[in-house]
Amino acid sequence: MEQRLANTWRMSVNEKKFIETALLSDLRIDGRRPFDYRNLTIKFGKDEGSAEVQLGQTHVMAFVTAQLVQPYRDRPNDGSLSIFTEFSPMADPSFEPGRPGESAVELGRVIDRGLRESRAVDTESLCVLSGKLAWAIRVDLHILDNGGNLIDAANIAALAALLTFRRPECSVGGEDGQEVIVHPPEEREPLHLIIHHLPIAVTFAFFSFESSVVIDPTHHEEAIMGGRMTATLNANGDVCAIQKAGGEGVLQSVIMQCLRIASVKAGAMTEKIKEAVDSYNTERALRKIKRHTSSDPMDVDRGASNTGVTQNSSVDHMERLKPVSEECIANQSEDVEGETQLSDKRKTNKVNDVKNFIGGPSSWDPYSKGVDSDFLKASLASHGKSMPTKKQNDSKGEETTSGAKPEEPSEDINPKPSPIRAAETAEQTMERKP
Repeated sequence: MEQRLANTWRMSVNEKKFIETALLSDLRIDGRRPFDYRNLTIKFGKDEGSAEVQLGQTHVMAFVTAQLVQPYRDRPNDGSLSIFTEFSPMADPSFEPGRPGESAVELGRVIDRGLRESRAVDTESLCVLSGKLAWAIRVDLHILDNGGNLIDAANIAALAALLTFRRPECSVGGEDGQEVIVHPPEEREPLHLIIHHLPIAVTFAFFSFESSVVIDPTHHEEAIMGGRMTATLNANGDVCAIQKAGGEGVLQSVIMQCLRIASVKAGAMTEKIKEAVDSYNTERALRKIKRHTSSDPMDVDRGASNTGVTQNSSVDHMERLKPVSEECIANQSEDVEGETQLSDKRKTNKVNDVKNFIGGPSSWDPYSKGVDSDFLKASLASHGKSMPTKKQNDSKGEETTSGAKPEEPSEDINPKPSPIRAAETAEQTMERKP
């Protein structure tokens, strides 16, 4: 392979001997045992269907997209799954831009064979209209850094991206039932892909001296290895694909031993991928936006700095309101005291008014002021009426005190004018005379 040849040219003889001596002692230059994997990190992007995998120093990013296309004639009820790889010169100086090289083609075929030949993805569920429209799933693999064992890292990235990808939901309508409506995520929840199992690729490196075998070779170990084999298995131990890329021959017993080791590693790797996907789904459910009928954009996420500013401003506002509230309470208390004083004064005034009503007519009749009682008696006697006795006046006074209102004159009173009016008219007539 061109990648391996390029690496070989860069390595010195002392580096090769050091790696070989370490492998004879069942040690590796990074401190691992022969059948140990490097540290695995799986991250997911903001967009659904994107995953970033870092296996040691190997860095791979995967993106999954979908498009409605016409299915193949020999499989009219199935969708399609395709793998595309991109080797950037940024990842390794031996990678050249432009047309994919031998290593890029081999990487895509190994991952495609493990996913498609084992029917890990249900392609029948991707059909929309038989023979007319079906979903075509495309997986793009971008190599960001080549630290060795690109196949395993790219395979994990492809599986993680497929597990988190969701395609839009479609419905068939129209008069003839041939019209396809693609619903946006705002209307209907997107659908995830149906994946039956996870085929895990496990790569072994063979060395000519002492028939040494290691798993997950690094960039330097790939430079001196004599052969390589990639076994793709799922957690149940089913063999999905095997790829032997030339090099030295391998005994059947060694292959069987490698498959047993790969079965154990595939189960452990499947658990790690599922844990990462479950945590991603949990976070996605927590930050899920509630759909509204209005089309106005909504500010959902706010930075920590804005939150801090709003909290501080609210605290300042509360502190400013404290003295104002205290003043308001003081004013309210003063108003309450003033109202109580006014109510007390009104009560005392009412009591005094009631007390003043007790007595004869002069205490409550405004027209009786300054009029002689003897004159009134004489005038009433001349008209055939007598003044009420003292007892009657006292009883009337008590009634006015109990009701706090003067009694209205009865209808039996003679409607003749009062003596005051008569005196006034007499005075006016005397003044008019010359």
